[in-house]
Amino acid sequence: MAKIGIAVFGAGLIGKTHITRLLNSKESYLAGISDPSPAGEAMAKELNVPYTTNYEDFLANHQPAGVIVATPNATHVEIGIACLEKKIPALVEKPIADTLDEAQRLCDAEKEYKTPILIGHHRRHNAILKTAKEIIQSGKLGNMITANVMSTFLKPDNYFEMAWRREKGGGPILINLIHEIDLLRFLFGQIKKVQAVSSNQERGFEVEDTASVLLTFESGMIGTITLSDTVTSPYSWDMSSGESDHYPKQHINSHFLMGTHGTVTLPQLDLWSYSGSRSWFEEITQTRSAIHKMDPYEAQLNHFVKVIQGTEKTICSAEEGYKTLEATLAAKNAANTNTIITL
Repeated sequence: MAKIGIAVFGAGLIGKTHITRLLNSKESYLAGISDPSPAGEAMAKELNVPYTTNYEDFLANHQPAGVIVATPNATHVEIGIACLEKKIPALVEKPIADTLDEAQRLCDAEKEYKTPILIGHHRRHNAILKTAKEIIQSGKLGNMITANVMSTFLKPDNYFEMAWRREKGGGPILINLIHEIDLLRFLFGQIKKVQAVSSNQERGFEVEDTASVLLTFESGMIGTITLSDTVTSPYSWDMSSGESDHYPKQHINSHFLMGTHGTVTLPQLDLWSYSGSRSWFEEITQTRSAIHKMDPYEAQLNHFVKVIQGTEKTICSAEEGYKTLEATLAAKNAANTNTIITL
């Protein structure tokens, strides 16, 4: 089949990630770039693809099969709806929006224009998580009881030279926690209640640097997340999964998913269970599923192509993006108000 053309709106760090995958894709090609910066224009000229400084001009003069929206968060909904109005499927980077009201607008537009939106929660496309979900759904772990997640790492001092990273909205709850919440939602479904505490003790910035979050799922399962960007620690998905070459890979586990008949740890997919009688007095056995290194952004692009072609439904729809944002904002609210938030 002929390759399909996909444009990228926004040529920053994440936009370049998508552009690289498009340039190497066997199923799609880069149909153009829209970005207001001189760097974006220079990139388009170097790659010899159509270019505009704003998305309106691009959509008025070009008809790509799909669009990847990698612009600032506050513009996701506006640009996503503009694509839907022209019946162009869009992959909108996470988070879906800055607010739930804005996110609802995109959900409504997806239904109105009957054109798919894929929210870019890329971890859902990782073979590790897909295998973990298969193990959970197989019943090997029994009834799921609890999940413990470590998301602990050290952001360097120069990371905070940009003022917005020290101010409201720039802390790890809204920047990093959203990934962990979407990971757990992908594996275990909808979250019912959220509790949280946070601290800015170490850096003293307006934003938090540390938080603990307690999630109650509709199934009754309980999840806990320990989050900090100010500790010397390797226990985080970015460092343990090998998803990105930006982070030195550590051969450790950071996510622990526990049921009545077994536990699976991620990302190494260690499966712990009893071969005979189930008791802490008995020997417990360990097996491991081998997953070769893979690129979730490449897998996400391949999925987006199939969504455009109509052969697959979106793994992460606008509604799914809304629910993940809702739970993340609830964690922030719960920490600020010392209350339990019911979704």
